[in-house]
Amino acid sequence: MSVATIQPAKISKILPDSIAEDMGFEAGDSILSINGIRPRDLIDYQFLCTDEFLELEVIDTKGKTHHVEIEKEYDENLGLEFETALFDGLIQCNNKCPFCFIDQQPPGKRDSLYLKDDDYRLSFLYGSYLTLTNLTAKEWERIEQMRLSPLYVSVHATEPDLRIRLLKNPRAGQLLDHLKWFQERRLQIHAQVVVCPEINDGIHLEKTLLDLANFYDEDIPTVASAAVVPVGLTRFRPTEDKLIPVTQEKAKEVINQVQELQKQFKKKFGSCFAWLADEWFLIARQELPLESEYEDYPQIGNGVGSIRQFIKQFQNIGKAILPKKINQPKTLTWVVGNAVELAFQPLINQLNQVENLTVNIVALNSDYWGQEITVTGLLTGQDLMIKLQEKNLGDGILLPSVMLKYGEEKFLDDTTVSEVSEALNIPIYTVNGVEELMQTCIQ
Repeated sequence: MSVATIQPAKISKILPDSIAEDMGFEAGDSILSINGIRPRDLIDYQFLCTDEFLELEVIDTKGKTHHVEIEKEYDENLGLEFETALFDGLIQCNNKCPFCFIDQQPPGKRDSLYLKDDDYRLSFLYGSYLTLTNLTAKEWERIEQMRLSPLYVSVHATEPDLRIRLLKNPRAGQLLDHLKWFQERRLQIHAQVVVCPEINDGIHLEKTLLDLANFYDEDIPTVASAAVVPVGLTRFRPTEDKLIPVTQEKAKEVINQVQELQKQFKKKFGSCFAWLADEWFLIARQELPLESEYEDYPQIGNGVGSIRQFIKQFQNIGKAILPKKINQPKTLTWVVGNAVELAFQPLINQLNQVENLTVNIVALNSDYWGQEITVTGLLTGQDLMIKLQEKNLGDGILLPSVMLKYGEEKFLDDTTVSEVSEALNIPIYTVNGVEELMQTCIQ
């Protein structure tokens, strides 16, 4: 990596009561170097800032360079946040997985929707998944030297020929060697398997999970957990890829198969090891597993147990803050993906126990993506404008922020909340989390 390709780390936020606030840092300032070293990413920044004495080269918003000396406690946070975690650019994916969601989008939308991330740093920092096929020797060395563990790895299959077929990359067949590399260095990964019917399901799925489990049975498991996820398909997918959607029958089959393996793993390891994403149960129209079956939620970021956790959080917060009555009658419409319609019905009942409050749930699929079963985060502004046009929506719409681009009021199809509100002629309340949803209901 050339120093010339590393951009200054642009500051987006100063945390209150922090060293940075005391020193007079401002949003828009940029850090060029720390103790003479230019950080290439947030990992470098965090590592360099553990020193007790720092000399920062800073470029202010007017382009003037300053040298700032800071003396602090070891590991004390400066209180800075940055526009991006990567100051030298994103490591993009060179695989051509037929089920890649990036390749199943229509052309002409915002550029960020087409970035194919395969960056080990984002995996370490935020739990995003990578394939290990795009790492250079220097990156492997850095993972070892900085002990960047755990990483989150898209496996899909452990059979070399099958994984090469799925990723369309000859390097994909090296997976088991890569797992042995992690094992020798006592580093960990969490694994993901996207199941494509008639390709890597059935006996192939069983072999994959058993192979991965062979890296669990040790004092520090190399593969700490595995998630089994159904393939998601849109109407924009390339026609040459003959992928089959997951049906209700297939979902039931996979649930039964993985649950049998879970019993074996539980008996052998004391842990389920492999978990089914919530979507399997939603597609199969089956009850979600009990909370106790998720253990410590090792795959929560993959949608494994997220709905069960949300329901528990909803019920607990509701007991604490929902009043018996609100002063004025209010009717609201909570829009969600139809995948969670049955699971969320008890939550609607809990809200409607508040006198004068009526909350109706409207569960939609996405015609935009061409999906019969849709998770909430994939609903678009176009879906809402078309499907809610003739409905009685009451006094406003409760809109989960998961439908929107982070930090903006924009859907995946680039329509905005204000455009949808104007089209439907109704207020829209964007809600981020359970408590904000409830407060909006009772205010």
